[in-house]
Amino acid sequence: MLGALTIQRLLLKLKEVGASDLHIKVGVPPIVRVASALHRVDAPNLDADDTKHLLKPIVPEHLRETLEHDGGIDFSHHEGSEERFRCSIFKAGGGWHAAIRRVNPTIPDFNELHLPPIYEKIADEAHEGLVIVCGVTGSGKSSTLAAMIDHINECRACNIITIEDPVEYLFRPKKSFISQREIGIDVPDFPRALRAAVRQDPDVLMIGELRDRETMMAGIQAAETGHLVFCTLHTADTTQSLARILEFFPSHEHAFIRSALAAGLKAVMAQRLVPCVRKDIQRVPATEVLLNTPTVEDAIREGEDENLPAIMHGSTSEGMHDFITSLSRLVEEDYVDLKTAERYSPNVEALRSKVRGIEVKADLLVSRKK
Repeated sequence: MLGALTIQRLLLKLKEVGASDLHIKVGVPPIVRVASALHRVDAPNLDADDTKHLLKPIVPEHLRETLEHDGGIDFSHHEGSEERFRCSIFKAGGGWHAAIRRVNPTIPDFNELHLPPIYEKIADEAHEGLVIVCGVTGSGKSSTLAAMIDHINECRACNIITIEDPVEYLFRPKKSFISQREIGIDVPDFPRALRAAVRQDPDVLMIGELRDRETMMAGIQAAETGHLVFCTLHTADTTQSLARILEFFPSHEHAFIRSALAAGLKAVMAQRLVPCVRKDIQRVPATEVLLNTPTVEDAIREGEDENLPAIMHGSTSEGMHDFITSLSRLVEEDYVDLKTAERYSPNVEALRSKVRGIEVKADLLVSRKK
């Protein structure tokens, strides 16, 4: 029934049409995502046998039993020397379904990602501590993390160890030396990989995602002992990240974890991708950056997380800002229209006030020039 349709042809088609994702599901033809919109491939509907036959060639042999037993697997896949994909295959509807994302083979830099200068500043100046990049699925966390790691790779001689599930960007050694370890292939799980990593003389550790108590504790301890640790966390904003970390630990340990974070945290950087009005750019990141200033350190240690949004919003520290400030800048710089910014803002009225303030300043500058 599939005829000439193969998974290899579908994957290579993603680059040709500028698609970010491929979806394989029972009952419909293959689906691709282009510029955030889903489009059906011109092909027959797939039945359960079709999806399994289509996907089987890319499932790693060592994960086939896991797929049958657990009902889902995640892995990376290569087509040729350049094309790399992040694959999630799972059982549904009596067949195999898949969500496959094409990973750009070129590691983007800060300018390409339209990130504010504080991201590069932290990558330049931080030599120890914990840097958390957070956001929901599809917010660009992995690309941001890769840009920061590759910037260090270009600028200083470090021993960098990454622990990823799966490996998404392939780093080429420049000034630094890099070991990339993939969960399920090079090492069984994050905790064991981290226990080994601290004995491997790292200057920089990159943890793909903090997803369990043991990994969280190992990351915090590595940062406390003088390593620079980068990681991602699946939370919507910076304040939620701190709450999420505490959720991994029993309440009687919270004071200890807060003290460790207050001492070892360097920055929490949240982002969400917002549609851009410029024709040559699809989306730009709205960002929120919490820097561990003395005021923030005290708030974290004393459990006064409710004060952090106000600290960020009114911050005079270079680079620290909240989503409202970031969105207002995107509007001011004509990357995002106001209506779109309002849709992504945590507080619409505060955003409108901020934008009005910017507009007033702009009017004053115009009148002075006249």
